Amino acid sequence: MAERITPYGAFNFIVNFDGGEEFGGFSDVSGIGTEVTVAEYRAGNDKENHVRKVAGVHKVGDVTCKRGIVNFDSLWAWIQQTRSDGPAAQKTVAITLMDEARKPVRTWVLRGCIPMKYTGPTLAGKGGTDVAMEEIVLSAEGFEIQA
Repeated sequence: MAERITPYGAFNFIVNFDGGEEFGGFSDVSGIGTEVTVAEYRAGNDKENHVRKVAGVHKVGDVTCKRGIVNFDSLWAWIQQTRSDGPAAQKTVAITLMDEARKPVRTWVLRGCIPMKYTGPTLAGKGGTDVAMEEIVLSAEGFEIQA
């Protein structure tokens, strides 16, 4: 297979639960990432006066998903489940980038997700072509990348 020299378009992706169930199409997904904290340590008998950097705990960034409002209730059902069941409502969410032929290229898997924030649309009766957008922020405990 020839090596690709052009990047994949960022507009071609799907967001779904672990079992493959999509929970709505999103126009924007941001905040995918992880960070490892670093502790600085210096042994008292080190000959050089410098610190050693030791990897500590890692954390996963909060992921924000935005979309135009559609008549699709599974997202709201998950929010309600989180409000009533707490940690039992955790799900695995997969965000998959697709190529031009709609074949998966890379998947970011967020484990132990709960919806931590929902923001509804800004409604203004000014006319025009604005779309009513909603936003959900997902909090995740784990993160991995699958090629």
